[in-house]
Amino acid sequence: MTVNVCAAQCHLSTAAAAAAAAAGSSQSQRNQASLSSSAVRLGSTFVPKSKSLRTSCSSSSSGSTSEVKVRTTVEAGLGDYIGGDLLGFDLDKWSSDVEEFGSIGIYSPPEGGYEGRYATRLRREGYHILNLTARGLGDPEAYLTKIHGVRPPHLGKQAIARWYMPPEVDYRLSLLPKDCKGLVVWMIECKVLSKTELQFLALLPALRPKVKVIAECGPWRSFRWKPLKEIAGLPMTTSREAAEAPAASVPTASSEVEKEKKSATDKVVA
Repeated sequence: MTVNVCAAQCHLSTAAAAAAAAAGSSQSQRNQASLSSSAVRLGSTFVPKSKSLRTSCSSSSSGSTSEVKVRTTVEAGLGDYIGGDLLGFDLDKWSSDVEEFGSIGIYSPPEGGYEGRYATRLRREGYHILNLTARGLGDPEAYLTKIHGVRPPHLGKQAIARWYMPPEVDYRLSLLPKDCKGLVVWMIECKVLSKTELQFLALLPALRPKVKVIAECGPWRSFRWKPLKEIAGLPMTTSREAAEAPAASVPTASSEVEKEKKSATDKVVA
């Protein structure tokens, strides 16, 4: 009886070890399939699965324990060791898109520093950069293109006063040297702006042909950009097409408000 019990226990332990080895093998196969069906991200570079990812799986069992080893080999490029932002492969496309569309919305990593190389490229091409923040700006249309009032804080000790300032963009354009290519309005924190305000920034190069607009619209894992008109929901047109269009056909950010005021006035008169 004792011999039969020992034999049964030995048989059960052998079966358990075989089941554990089979489970480990199936788990390793699933890991291999999941690794081979996805791309591996290194820094700012996506490594394709078909060329740069090799996975090998091996399993070994001894007694009642099983061990599964998964070995993955990833081939990285030069940009993974130096940094893709240092090489600047996309700087030519960046400058061409700025010239073509006039207004660009960018998404940069939140730790900062990546956008400096793209701003330096615009400086080298002859642009002067005006750095602004959207927080506390007020009405972008009035601040950039119209005479606007500024009320400094009185701090409880001075009289409440209001000062009138010239349009920021027009004032900066008047101070540019003759050999300067134009003015770039680089505005950060544009995620706090409304859709109407973003639409005005997207249309500003059409109103001022020597002005380009760069709006930081949010964070992303790597530096990305797209036309600001696409972000604001406007029809896509290049800056050259907008400059060649008649002035009457160029919409402004306050056109809808003016239409509503006119319709209200007509109703009152009627």
